[in-house]
Amino acid sequence: MKRFCLALDLKNDPALIAEYEAYHQNIWPEIRSSITGAGITNMEIYRTGNRLFMIMETSDDFSFSAKAAMDESNKKVQEWETLMWKFQQPLSWASSGEKWILMDKIFQL
Repeated sequence: MKRFCLALDLKNDPALIAEYEAYHQNIWPEIRSSITGAGITNMEIYRTGNRLFMIMETSDDFSFSAKAAMDESNKKVQEWETLMWKFQQPLSWASSGEKWILMDKIFQL
């Protein structure tokens, strides 16, 4: 198993944040299938203020590039991603078009 932690910001608007959270209470079935079909075995998203933190646990053969290729050819995933940009904003150090930023582990007990 692999574990990845990622960060992203939401637009700092309480109404948009509430709507974003509502979408994540019942994600579309195609999104769930896309996540699990890529080898992601567990995914959790936490929020503080407008900062999101995602923990992903994956199979050992999980690949971000393979997941991106799968998503690129999935119209429903593209629809979801376009919708989510209504709520999301990139971190200030993100590359153009980059959403979730992979975090570096700096400590483990």
